[in-house]
Amino acid sequence: MSLIVFPAIDLKGGQVVRLAEGDMNRATVYGDDPAAQALLFAEAGAQHLHVVDLDGSFAGHAVNAEAVEKIVAAFPGHVQLGGGIRNREAVERWFDIGVSRIVIGTAALKDPAFVKAAARDFPGGIVVAVDARDGFVATDGWAEKSDMPVVDLARRFEDAGVASLLFTDVGRDGLLKGCNIDATVDLARATAIPVIASGGVAGIADIRVLSLHADEGIEGVITGRALYDGRLDLKTALAVARAAA
Repeated sequence: MSLIVFPAIDLKGGQVVRLAEGDMNRATVYGDDPAAQALLFAEAGAQHLHVVDLDGSFAGHAVNAEAVEKIVAAFPGHVQLGGGIRNREAVERWFDIGVSRIVIGTAALKDPAFVKAAARDFPGGIVVAVDARDGFVATDGWAEKSDMPVVDLARRFEDAGVASLLFTDVGRDGLLKGCNIDATVDLARATAIPVIASGGVAGIADIRVLSLHADEGIEGVITGRALYDGRLDLKTALAVARAAA
């Protein structure tokens, strides 16, 4: 199986940004036309896109809805969306406009029954975000750290029918330090749910190493700043991921 490469579009105030360690005060703006950015990724060969409503993560509801709708309309592939999605109404609304998969983080810890019901009713459509600070789950836009170990949260959903786990090492996100491959692979080995790696991808080496673990349950990798800063060429990343199949 080949690794899925998800270029990331993070939205803050309608703009394309990247944060450092999830800190809204440490945002770098990369553009003011998210739909155009989505098309650029598609032209490079991307078939999957990862979109986050950063403002929504903190507000607990959609804030950049207009930008997300334009991205979904423009991008010809699959859009995976996260950020402040914490109730059934929001899940249904996003699926109705064409989002392929919904990423749920905070509610996975605080309202697991809602997440399990959504996973049951939308097969293959729900991804649980397992965001880690020092091995414990971070919530509410990564502003809060819980006392639940990452593996415990992941195992809570093993029989729930969720499509994947999205694992982010918050301490590396947006810093180009390299993906926390050891922790990502450990999580994949500890659960039967496929894992998507995120946080800190620095270049093609991360893609190569993760692709070697695709048969151990690593489904994909999300990359943002490395693409925007020119440290990672998307066409090359996609080729390396395909070659691992």
